[in-house]
Amino acid sequence: MKKTILIAVTLVAFMAFKPIEPKTWALDKVHAKLGFTITHMMVSDVEGWFKKFDATITCTKDDFSDAKVEMTGEAASINTEDEGRDKHIKGPDFLDVDKFKTLTFKSKSFVKVKDGFYKVTGDLMLHGVTKEVVLDAVCRTGTNPMNKKDIAGFKISGVLKRSDFGIGASIPAMILGDEIVIIANAEFDKN
Repeated sequence: MKKTILIAVTLVAFMAFKPIEPKTWALDKVHAKLGFTITHMMVSDVEGWFKKFDATITCTKDDFSDAKVEMTGEAASINTEDEGRDKHIKGPDFLDVDKFKTLTFKSKSFVKVKDGFYKVTGDLMLHGVTKEVVLDAVCRTGTNPMNKKDIAGFKISGVLKRSDFGIGASIPAMILGDEIVIIANAEFDKN
């Protein structure tokens, strides 16, 4: 009898168990920018960004400590505010956008350093080359007062080397720095 009761209780508990459904956060493209900075002639910085990109975050925890991030950008949407320079960057010397149409990032870990601060490690595919990168992320959350949806804002930064991705291989670092600083600001809406 005890065994039957134990089995019944176990079955009821098992049926009552519901796995935690992952939450999906969609990029609010109006409030997002994927940018970069690179040093020119060792004296000034050139800034640019990608006009077309999308990203999603999925997680089960409210503090994002188990988050998974996926981002895709259109390489040809690069903009540095100079048409001639943009054309050169899109060409075979740099991004070769006819051959390598997208850049992608897929996180492998999203580690909480302290409240609101994270180390995000993932694979970045750029110019046909995939490398692991580590980015810093700062997060703030709130509620959109107009639609009452939960929102999260992320400021992401990190440094990568263009030589690691074979970008501008014939251009010396004294003309165009090897380090590219990534700076992204993105707002997400919880679905």
